[in-house]
Amino acid sequence: MPLQLHQNINLFLLLIVGSFVAHIHLGWVELIAILVFTVFVEHFFLYFNKSREFYFSYSSFSTAIGVIVLMYSPHLWIYFVVIALGLAQKHFITFEGKQFFNPSNFSLMMALLFFYNDAHIISGQFGDELWLAFVVSFLAIVILVRVNRWIIPFAFVLSYLFFQHFLVVLYDPVVIFEDIYHRFYSVTFILFIYFMLTDPPVTPSKWYWQIAFAFLVALMAVLLDRFYGFRVQHLFMAVFFFSLFVNFLKVDKEFIPLLKLSAIILFFVVAILTFIEMQPPYYFEMEG
Repeated sequence: MPLQLHQNINLFLLLIVGSFVAHIHLGWVELIAILVFTVFVEHFFLYFNKSREFYFSYSSFSTAIGVIVLMYSPHLWIYFVVIALGLAQKHFITFEGKQFFNPSNFSLMMALLFFYNDAHIISGQFGDELWLAFVVSFLAIVILVRVNRWIIPFAFVLSYLFFQHFLVVLYDPVVIFEDIYHRFYSVTFILFIYFMLTDPPVTPSKWYWQIAFAFLVALMAVLLDRFYGFRVQHLFMAVFFFSLFVNFLKVDKEFIPLLKLSAIILFFVVAILTFIEMQPPYYFEMEG
């Protein structure tokens, strides 16, 4: 079975299960509309992207489902806009055919950039049922072994807990360590770790660079928590930032052109993250 098809079957299963037993806020009409729109936009871009042969893209479903389970907005059209932006960057912000950002992650950043008051990153749509967490973990591990990315979530969890303890808990008398590991009860948080954090096109292939990538993402997210208070968006901001540098590990000859392009993109990435972090925090969680 093709890898992308395998992953999308897993995500569809989780979405179906979540719609019945969890807190998926969108109805089936909205879910189908988003999925159909995503497929159309992906193939629209494929048609005009002459650097790629036209083919049926399974990966577009992953983008849509990622946005569905990690974002809440009362306006359906916002889903359409941010998903279109996430898919557009995959096709047109590239170097030698290699993308810089995970499309779902890029979509979430665009949602926070353009629709901060109407599009919230959330972590409670799948609840905190232990059996569902085991189902997610099993489905994800099968994929991660196939793509040789299993070490990333392991390294991230250890690094995240370590940094939260020494950089947040010890300095904030209000925060206790139970607050930190309770976040891992959230099935949506687990989905982020297994599916977005480990996306093969925007993560290193060597095991030692995978550990470094997970370590840096955890460090940046925790430092943002340390100085600005915990916000779910910090995890996605850290992935957004460090994904930019992964392509340097995948090129041998065209280093200078990549450096120039990355410097330009880095300027906009820093500006986007700064703008988002300057916005007033919202305290919003899906709890039924």
